[in-house]
Amino acid sequence: MRCSALPKFLWLVVFSCLAGVAGGQESPPRGYRIPLIDLNDREDLQVVVDREPGQYLGHPTTVLLEDEKTIITVYPKGHGRGAIVMKRSTDGGRTWSERLPTPENWATSLEVPTIHRVIDAAGKKRLIMFSGLHPVRMAVSEDDGQTWTPLKPVGNWGGIVTMGCVEPLHTGQGHYMALFHDDGRFFTPQSKKTPVMTLYKTFSQDGGLTWSFPEEIYHNDQIHLCEPGLVRSPDGKQMAVLLRENRRVRNSYIIFSDDEGKTWTEPRALPGALTGDRHTGKYGPDGRLFLSFRDTTHESPTKGDWVGWVGTYDDLVHNREGQYRVRLKDNHKGADCAYPGVELLPDGTFVVTTYGHWEKDEMPYILSVRFTLAQLDELAKQ
Repeated sequence: MRCSALPKFLWLVVFSCLAGVAGGQESPPRGYRIPLIDLNDREDLQVVVDREPGQYLGHPTTVLLEDEKTIITVYPKGHGRGAIVMKRSTDGGRTWSERLPTPENWATSLEVPTIHRVIDAAGKKRLIMFSGLHPVRMAVSEDDGQTWTPLKPVGNWGGIVTMGCVEPLHTGQGHYMALFHDDGRFFTPQSKKTPVMTLYKTFSQDGGLTWSFPEEIYHNDQIHLCEPGLVRSPDGKQMAVLLRENRRVRNSYIIFSDDEGKTWTEPRALPGALTGDRHTGKYGPDGRLFLSFRDTTHESPTKGDWVGWVGTYDDLVHNREGQYRVRLKDNHKGADCAYPGVELLPDGTFVVTTYGHWEKDEMPYILSVRFTLAQLDELAKQ
């Protein structure tokens, strides 16, 4: 049959399929319609974590300990690489220590550090911190960050922003999955840069002390997905991973797993309201989800700034825009900001921490913003 002879309803099917070939569905809007709250000038909600004249400080991650008031943060002295700095807050992020002693070889870090709490099958608690490129290296603390091992390789493989998310699995106590990406340069010692981003998963069954050889989740020469940020469904049965689209021509994407990371859905483009880099989130006391990220939405008055999103997990599943967006802080240099840590305190206070060029023509520094969803709701009404 000639194409022109296709019945009209079949033409609609063909058109829909062709529109979704590259990304799994027709392209969503490049902007958003939900309200925008601006916290940029709310200095009463802001805490300076670290600042050094003339020194670039960036890319922090945080971990909240079980006392629900001690937060540890790590970050490099430099853009994505440099000596790793560690600080501690014992009052839920209101105040921060001086820079703490760290092992000598932490100064050799080549990548963004990431820090996580893990617990093995015997109930032993540890903190683990990763530094990427090749090979991925890890440091371990068995006393809640008071002392640490030097960075040591976890295998003869590497990647970019390695172990940005580490998720406990339901397959057994002490079982974890970590996600990261690479562009071909660092996965093996002989690697060369390719035009394709590859998303990887790796597993641990001993409380995060050792990690399996990474398995590929996804790669596509048209959709360059990276910097995974994982959120579980409220009932814990499903994982959703939000992903940066590195070519900057599409919205961010999302994938889902219903079998503890064994298999994943095809990527689906997210609404413009959720387009950004390095999505990190936690659930509030009422079950709503707060996500923090760098705004890379194509049509946005806060593009390049540090922003947040409030909505529900159901919004992610059904591709809805969510409830509202928040500008946490205006960034004054391109899109160089917002690799965030997000923690939730028992009283419902979010402590979100990141770096950025918060003052024009000044080096970036580390800042926290503290708020509750109730405070944001009130501002959304105004």
